Amino acid sequence: METNQGGPQARHGALRVRIRDGDADAFGELFDAYARSVYNHAYRLTGDWSAAEDIVSLTFLDAWRLRGRVDADGGSLRPWLLGVATNVTRNTRRAARRHAAAVSRLPRGEVVADFADELAGRIDDEEQLSLVRTAVASLRRAEREVLALCVWSGLDYGAAAAALGIPVGTVRSRLSRARTKLAKAVTSPIREGIR
Repeated sequence: METNQGGPQARHGALRVRIRDGDADAFGELFDAYARSVYNHAYRLTGDWSAAEDIVSLTFLDAWRLRGRVDADGGSLRPWLLGVATNVTRNTRRAARRHAAAVSRLPRGEVVADFADELAGRIDDEEQLSLVRTAVASLRRAEREVLALCVWSGLDYGAAAAALGIPVGTVRSRLSRARTKLAKAVTSPIREGIR
């Protein structure tokens, strides 16, 4: 009787070994399989399409650099890649804050009008979208990361815990707090407007 040699676990294991060994074709397969998922996760963390594209590139660069840490045994590499993307996002934000601080110390020049507000005004649901953005921005970073992994990227608690390197119980409590805060933030102004 043949054991599950062609099953998903065997395919994931073979891909893991090839990636760990530096097989560029295997890494290309990894990119093809998960680039969209990493992009979606990065966009949900940043809210910026351009930043999300940069994070995808940096994530796969880091993944290539860290390929030696990939265990030969295991399932999908998606949780690992999303964990790498989360760390890249943190580092990118940190660098952006440093850059903004440096720019703020430069002498002020002529102010150029920003067309972003005009563009946002064209969106039909601008008010609701703004409310949701504000609600998400009010979450602690750890809550946003868990929300992005579990709700938006569809990882289960165990996979999210593995991606972030934290216990499953911590994932559950952070997600619960995030959902409670979002529900309160999104429904309160609407109720006040009805009165």
